[in-house]
Amino acid sequence: MKNPQVVSSDSLRTQFVAAMSAMYRSEVPQYESLVDLVEQVNEQELLNNPTLEQSLRHSNSLERMAEERHGAIRLGKAEELFNVRRLFALLGMQPVGYYDLAVAGIPVHSTAFRPVQSSALAVNAFRVFTSLLRTDLIEDQDLRQRAEAVLSSRHIFSPQLLQLMDEAEQNGGITADQSATFIELAVGIFRWQDEALVDTELYQQLHDSHRLIADVVSFKGPHINHLTPTTVNIDRVQTLMPEKGITPKAVIEGPPRRNCPILLRQTSFKALQEPVKFANQQGDFEVGSHTARFGEIEQRGIALTEKGQALYNQLLNKVREQITPNPDGSNAAEYSAVLESVFSAFPDSYCELREQQLAFFNYSVRQDAIVDVAANQDKTIEELIGLNLVRFDPVIYEDFLPVSAAGIFQSNLGDTANNATAGATSNQSLFESQLGAQVSDYFALYEQQQQVSIDNCLSAFQQVKSAAQQSLAKAV
Repeated sequence: MKNPQVVSSDSLRTQFVAAMSAMYRSEVPQYESLVDLVEQVNEQELLNNPTLEQSLRHSNSLERMAEERHGAIRLGKAEELFNVRRLFALLGMQPVGYYDLAVAGIPVHSTAFRPVQSSALAVNAFRVFTSLLRTDLIEDQDLRQRAEAVLSSRHIFSPQLLQLMDEAEQNGGITADQSATFIELAVGIFRWQDEALVDTELYQQLHDSHRLIADVVSFKGPHINHLTPTTVNIDRVQTLMPEKGITPKAVIEGPPRRNCPILLRQTSFKALQEPVKFANQQGDFEVGSHTARFGEIEQRGIALTEKGQALYNQLLNKVREQITPNPDGSNAAEYSAVLESVFSAFPDSYCELREQQLAFFNYSVRQDAIVDVAANQDKTIEELIGLNLVRFDPVIYEDFLPVSAAGIFQSNLGDTANNATAGATSNQSLFESQLGAQVSDYFALYEQQQQVSIDNCLSAFQQVKSAAQQSLAKAV
């Protein structure tokens, strides 16, 4: 039986996100400016588009616009991944999807911790894209061993936090008396710490191997790499960023602008150069710098079925055969033109997406349809839609795109970041063994969400039929 004093995971997650946001805004002031800009754009867009506002309100997404939607962290060893999974489980977040970024030149593989139930997503949809460094991809054997030695001595979870997690797993969650301490200790894992674990020589060697390797290995903890507010018009935010003194990356990652947004579009401002204290042989510190943390913006669209995802991948590959965006942005306009041209082959209306089974939808009985219910108890979902008794709304994509994630990483890691892991192979089984759990299939989660909504609609009509039959029986 669950302890009645246990705080719900949804409430705990909301507290965690608020604390993470406050911490990151204080550490990266430019991020505060970015959040303010996104809020201004969202307010104006919703004011100008009542239909969009109503759709977001119907799907319980309007309130979520004011919250950060995801963050990203990079871990160094299996023990860290295992305990991060335990931590996020207490926040109601499960590992969903396996992302191999090594094939794109980034020496990590990743998952996303997020809520999986519709009710939990409606309360707070925060997710954390979590990457684990693959030290096996460090080609220099001596450097690999030195990096692993540094990581082996690092312990990012305090004994107090581990004890709290042990107790919570036994008692069914974090209690109200424990929650403030738990949140403080959990957020502290991802705090920026400017004292490096390595000296400047080793840092430079790690940096020369791959900037991300230096970012993971050199520091006392996995500082939050970025947080991400969500917008309804990412193109508008991208255009306005320079006016606010924020330099955006050259190209928005993901699909082009569409009438019916699909999947995920992302942009960011350039990573900041931050002062770092590097250890020296005299037992003191010398000041250097490190570039890693940035602010990101996302715009989420409808989740695609496997058929829709295959079409997306096919079109994206066609684009990449013609052109790839240069890291310096010199061909940004040409790339965007090719992207829009090629993706014109992807249907751009919700009716077409649904009819061709390219995307997932939530189905609901129209509020004004109740007077017609009794005459339509035995109809199929398609017949009910045709009679305008049931509406369908997009299932929002809650996950990530490997190519887009790699593009964001590369734009903040330097032009040569994509050369270090050529020929690397995926290893999901190893990742899951280190995680201590299997990752969920997000297609299956979306399919389940859609089917539940269909079943609920049909059930609503059947309940009316049952009530009518009971009334008739009583009358007889």
